[in-house]
Amino acid sequence: MTYTNTFAIDAAAPFNFDLTAQIFRNGDSQIRTYRDGAFSQVIKLNNQLALVKVISTGVIEQPELTVELKANKPVTAEDKLKARETIKFIFNLDFDLDSFYAEIKDDPAMNQIAKQLYGLKNPTTPTVFEALVDSIVEQQISIKVAIALEEKLAKKLGDHLDIDGETYFAFPTPQILASASVEEIQQVGLSRRKAEYIREAAELIVAGKLDLEQLKSQKSSEEIIRELDAVRGIGVWTAELTMLRGMQRLDALPADDFGIRRVISTYYCGGRPIKAAEARKVAEAWGLWKGLAAFYLIIAEVKVVSV
Repeated sequence: MTYTNTFAIDAAAPFNFDLTAQIFRNGDSQIRTYRDGAFSQVIKLNNQLALVKVISTGVIEQPELTVELKANKPVTAEDKLKARETIKFIFNLDFDLDSFYAEIKDDPAMNQIAKQLYGLKNPTTPTVFEALVDSIVEQQISIKVAIALEEKLAKKLGDHLDIDGETYFAFPTPQILASASVEEIQQVGLSRRKAEYIREAAELIVAGKLDLEQLKSQKSSEEIIRELDAVRGIGVWTAELTMLRGMQRLDALPADDFGIRRVISTYYCGGRPIKAAEARKVAEAWGLWKGLAAFYLIIAEVKVVSV
């Protein structure tokens, strides 16, 4: 039996849901995707999995989302609250973009890009652990290949939910990956070393030696990087990417990332190859929003935004 619950969520304006959700448009429909104006994903509630479907029922200056929640057990008030919190976190709904826009108003290129991508917010993974695993997977390979591997990992080792005759998969928890063998993790197409990194990080979390969710409340970005950098297989680039994608630390700039250096060069350095230090120097103009500004540049490149 399927239990359905529907509710609305407000968001801090401005917010362009369609533009923000577009990065999921090529996602696997059994895991996470955005198609025909609807975002769908399996999320973990308190004691069960649920399939959420999110559509926009508002406008950019008065944003509102309608969420349909489907589960195999009755949805409690606590479940509904958890679902609301998770959706708000995934789409960074409480973030006031006006703070970012005010910071970059004197940067002609970024200001022009922001006007054309008005209301774009940076999506976040439901948990920091997912962002960490994704960042490890993406080390030194293309994002397209990495996404395919991440989806295979979810299908092979993630919990599944059967709804209306369809099967959906959630991202594997630390407990699942800590109990899996390195060989099982590697079978999705990962190198043995990356499989080891993922399993060891999961083991640290299960053992209580690494609390990724608690790190979100750490004020110092440098301290977060220091703690993550101490984990085998996690360097500064992986730590910064995890912070940006999983912690909403919009000051984090993974400047060693080739893609980020490329888009910064495209819009600020004439397209010539640049190193991380030069990318960070350019990013100084973006204040506390370096990571968010880099995300705008990435989307601007995809959308072929000119300045």
